[in-house]
Amino acid sequence: MIDDSKPIFLQIAELIENDIISGVLAEEAQVPSTNEFAAFYRINPATAAKGINRLVEDGLLYKKRGIGMFVTKDAPRRLREQRRQKFQQQFITPLTAEATKLGIGLEELVTMIKTGSDS
Repeated sequence: MIDDSKPIFLQIAELIENDIISGVLAEEAQVPSTNEFAAFYRINPATAAKGINRLVEDGLLYKKRGIGMFVTKDAPRRLREQRRQKFQQQFITPLTAEATKLGIGLEELVTMIKTGSDS
């Protein structure tokens, strides 16, 4: 699952984020430890810790001293909001701009999206 396309610590953070959004890691659930990530992905524990600490800094995880890291209560909602904004910027804005250039109206665009999802 780990590849060379981006830094490993970012991939670890994204794995945890995806698990939070999909419900694999619920609010208040304990996150695997840095050592567990390190052993499973055969990476340096410091690299795994960097990914986890990034999520702590973002307020998505918190530490219970002596126990481990846990998902914050509002993490799923916050992640969905962040991802929706990113989705809008990366996909919807360019899509609608291109549709406008091509003279594709809203109804036609919606039809294209609906028929495209049937494929």
